[in-house]
Amino acid sequence: MKRQVKGESCCATPAFGGCKVESLVTVDDRGQMVLPKELRDRAGIKGGDKLAVIGWEKEGKVCCLSLIRVEELSTMVKGVLGPLMGDLLPNG
Repeated sequence: MKRQVKGESCCATPAFGGCKVESLVTVDDRGQMVLPKELRDRAGIKGGDKLAVIGWEKEGKVCCLSLIRVEELSTMVKGVLGPLMGDLLPNG
């Protein structure tokens, strides 16, 4: 298990080699935030799109959040569970 250096993000891992800070956002009193238009355009995010919020915990606290398109998450889950489910189902 990798030891965390003080001040190092819990998300700082080689598995996220392409990650970078895209922008800073502010959460308002109602808990809402706005993704900058340039980032939405580059990511192809449009009004009404659904994004899954993925959280990483460290020492019982959420330290990092990530957004993943629901379609991408579904594909990832099917890729992992599909072969497993195939092994569980009887041949027929």
